[in-house]
Parts: sequence; structure tokens; C-alpha cells
Amino acid sequence: MSQTHIKTEWIEITAEDGKTFKAYQALPHKGKGPGILLIQEIFGVNGHIRGVAEQYAMDGYSVIAPDVFWREAPGVELGYDGDDWKAAVAHKQALDYPTVISDLRASTPGHCAQARCARADRLGGYCMGGVLSYLCALDAGGRCAVCYYAGGITEYLDRAGELAVPAQFHFGAEDDHIPLEHVEQTRNAFAANRDVEVHLYDGAEHGFNCWSRASYHHRPQRWPMGAR
Repeated sequence: MSQTHIKTEWIEITAEDGKTFKAYQALPHKGKGPGILLIQEIFGVNGHIRGVAEQYAMDGYSVIAPDVFWREAPGVELGYDGDDWKAAVAHKQALDYPTVISDLRASTPGHCAQARCARADRLGGYCMGGVLSYLCALDAGGRCAVCYYAGGITEYLDRAGELAVPAQFHFGAEDDHIPLEHVEQTRNAFAANRDVEVHLYDGAEHGFNCWSRASYHHRPQRWPMGAR
């Protein structure tokens, strides 16, 4: 992906406990724009996540993609199969979510102390990052959240009534990691909230938005919830 009109770099962010960690930052050609906090899948801030950040920077956004695994495996980048998949799952299982939310909060406006840090107040993430985007919307601030195939989201739906910002949830109808029952539970949990959208895409599997995966679905067809 061309970076001709954008600026990318790894920056350091100071966590709430005073330690520092790295985040990949992509800025538009004019140097600043509306901010996005982009939260990784279980595979680290790998080439795909950096590519997504660059893609949004080309569209005029300032994007920060923090290294979520920095406390145990800083800088880890993994693929999607075999031993890399096993390692990714192990890294996720070792996470302490309250600590992760604290770290992500350090990347949001009003908390990020670094002068070069983009003012990332729009939250977005994939799989694990989708769940973390939702939790950040509850506990770390932000003006909206977009959550792609947020596996495990049902564990946190008891807090649905606390969500005070607009949000979107995107699921694949053929996702073998997220049962349609969980999609329906998510829809029901936010049924009374007009600022929350739940989308289901026909023929789409888990990871359908990642062009680096075999499950990539370029133009999935959205089904209105309840139509299936």
C-alpha cells in the first residue's frame, strides 16, 4: 500500500502506571485529522492492522494502533494459521482486560501525553479488538465504537445499558467462532438503543474484513437483523 501522502511511525505512549509502550501511528498528508483508536486482533499490530491504519490515514484520519500485547510480548506479529494461531490464542488468554483498557485509555484524548499522539476518540477493532472497542466505549471515553466480529461480546452484554455513545457491531452469518445465537443476543441487548446498529453479512466468515486472510469477503451482503 502506497504511503506517498501519509506519515507513519511508531510512537511511545505512557501507560497509567508510568511504563511506556509502542503504538503504530498513521497521519494524513496534512498532518492531522479526526482520530481513530484502532485495536488489533489477536495477531498483534501486524501488516494488516498497519495497512488498515494507513488506509484510514489516506482518507484523512489520524490513526493510532497500540500494541495490546506489550506487557508480555512486545512487538509480536503473527500470521493466521498453525503455530502462529496457537501463539495468538495464548497471548489473548494471558491478557488482563482491565489492565488493557487502562493502557488503551492512555491513548485517548485527555490522557495521551505525547505531543505527536493523534487525538484518537473514535474506537474501532476486530475480533478481540472489537470487544475491547466496546469496553473502551464504556470505560475509556470516545465518541463512537465500531466492532467487527467481536467474539465473546456476550460476556459483557450485561453492561449494554451503560453504553452512552453510538456503536456498530458487524458479524458474518457463516462465522464458526460466533454463533448466530450470540448475534441475536447482541441485537436484543441493544434493541432499545437507537444509536446502536447490528449488521449481519450473508456468506461472510470470521475475519471477513481482513484482506490477508482466506476468509476475506470483499463485498458481503448485509441482511437486516431478524430477516433470517
